[in-house]
Amino acid sequence: MSFFDNLKDIYRKVSEVENAVYNGKQDYLEIYERNLQLEKEIEERTRELNIANKRMLTLQHIWDMMNASRPLQSVLETIVNNIQGELGYLHCNIIKKCEDEKGIYLTVLAQSNDPSIKRVEKLIKIPFQARKLIYNDESVYAAAARDKKIMLTPDIGGTLKSVAPDVADEIIDEIVDGSPSKAIITVPLYTRNQHYGWFNVFSSRKELTSGETEFLTIFAQQIEMAITIAGLFEEVKSQAVTDGLTGLYNRRYFEEYLKKEVTRALRQQQPFSIIGLDLDHLKQINDKFGHAYGDLAIKTVADVLKKNARSIDTAARMGGEEFNVILPGVDSKGAMIAAERIRKTLEEQQLDTIGHITASVGVATFLEHSDNIEDILDLTDQAMYQSKRNGRNQVTLAKPVSETSWQEIAVNTFMDILSKHNIPIDKELAEELKQKLQNPKDDIPKEALYTVADMLTRTYNPLHHAGVMKSKVLLAVSLAKRFDLSKDDIDKLRIAMLLYDIGNLMLPAELLQKTTPLTEEERNHIKEHPLIASREILQPISYIQDIIPIIEHHHENWDGTGYPSKIAKDEIPMTSQIILIVDAYFALTEPRTYRAELTPKQAIEIIKQDSGKKWNYALVQEFISLIDHDI
Repeated sequence: MSFFDNLKDIYRKVSEVENAVYNGKQDYLEIYERNLQLEKEIEERTRELNIANKRMLTLQHIWDMMNASRPLQSVLETIVNNIQGELGYLHCNIIKKCEDEKGIYLTVLAQSNDPSIKRVEKLIKIPFQARKLIYNDESVYAAAARDKKIMLTPDIGGTLKSVAPDVADEIIDEIVDGSPSKAIITVPLYTRNQHYGWFNVFSSRKELTSGETEFLTIFAQQIEMAITIAGLFEEVKSQAVTDGLTGLYNRRYFEEYLKKEVTRALRQQQPFSIIGLDLDHLKQINDKFGHAYGDLAIKTVADVLKKNARSIDTAARMGGEEFNVILPGVDSKGAMIAAERIRKTLEEQQLDTIGHITASVGVATFLEHSDNIEDILDLTDQAMYQSKRNGRNQVTLAKPVSETSWQEIAVNTFMDILSKHNIPIDKELAEELKQKLQNPKDDIPKEALYTVADMLTRTYNPLHHAGVMKSKVLLAVSLAKRFDLSKDDIDKLRIAMLLYDIGNLMLPAELLQKTTPLTEEERNHIKEHPLIASREILQPISYIQDIIPIIEHHHENWDGTGYPSKIAKDEIPMTSQIILIVDAYFALTEPRTYRAELTPKQAIEIIKQDSGKKWNYALVQEFISLIDHDI
């Protein structure tokens, strides 16, 4: 082989090696590029998974809140802070569409805690959450709600101007220029098939990916569910403390709040006043125009109370046509001014068909009239019914408890009974009784009277629970007020309620506590207790002669089948009728030696069955209405 042939062969071999190297290099480059691509894909997938995980955690957090039935405001604030913190958005808020007499507006329900919003508030001098934003039919909010879809707008300044036209353009420009936000994402929210508001996200990007759109849709659904559940929770909570007809607080809430107010007043030694209001002639309105108009009158009273109450005042419907208002920090002088304003405003109302309505109003002040809240409530009622006795449509200020008389009469009565009759009370009870009655007659606590009555009752009914007497008296008085009984009649009823079964003290204990069925003779013997009370125990006490007939006839039935006189219908004093039904209710709901106690609903059903027999229909209806309000 020639030199040149050898050279060509060497060149060829070199070329082959070069080609091999080149091809290997190309393969390596391809592999390297593929690895780089894979790394990028892995990185992107990891980022997507992290985002998805954060989104899932956020959704889970909202779900947990829904299960916990947290208040709506707490749910909303947690939502906006979570989506900002976990998903990296710049700012989030939830805006609701509202309407009042001036028109439609937007209000911020919740917003995330970020420095930028503080800067905005500093610039416009008003906290953003406290602003009423303008609702514009041409705005992105209107478009998102109308089309039911997520909207993105990069024109942040234009959006701000559309909802806050009162903010100067230069301030809006400064807000926009100083913000890293590039766009606003607006998500419409719906609850119970009704448009609720919008969820706003301020983003650093001007685009919205398909995955982001999908997530925000799911997220909005969760927000809607959370709002719905939280709203239902608030509704249930509200229903538990509010009156369904008027929207005022109910008796239960009033009593709970009153305890707190008493504690505050005693701690700070500051008075508070209670206004008691009773709508005049409601029964006549119901009878003449129907219950729908009666409800209208009741709602009108509630509206007047709402408009005339301060933000710190508490107005409640106590039942039927009765209302109470607590005025914290207000003395009797200020309370009388407020009460007169309420009375006058109510008098000025002109209702369709009914015409004008009026109310009888009473005022009592804690610490001025008494430092016992039961006394204050009682004095408020007494003053209110004094207004009724004096002609209605007026305000009466209560007298201090020391000026009342029924307690003194009750004390004297108990002392006379104990001193003049051989009543079988053991030594321990007698000593306790003596201690309870050591106070001056004119200021003995009512609690002592109830205790005395309870102790006397327990001598012939060992199953009687202490404190029941107080409940009986309060229920009887509430029922009496339903029938517009005078203050004098109500005071007589109070005393009669403490004494009506006192005749049982002269009956054999073994007869009253017998667990087997009574014989006819034994039953007739027990029926003597009203006459024993009226003619043997109470007759010698001169100053309670007008109370004796109430006690003597408290077992007379409406149809004339009762005892001892077998009188019927209107011959029976209304106070006696009230004692009979209250006594029957408590007898049914207390345990007896021969049976367990019944539930309130069971007792009411039995009372219904005797309507028109033991008691008149109107009494039964009012009693059931009163009991249903409290159970």
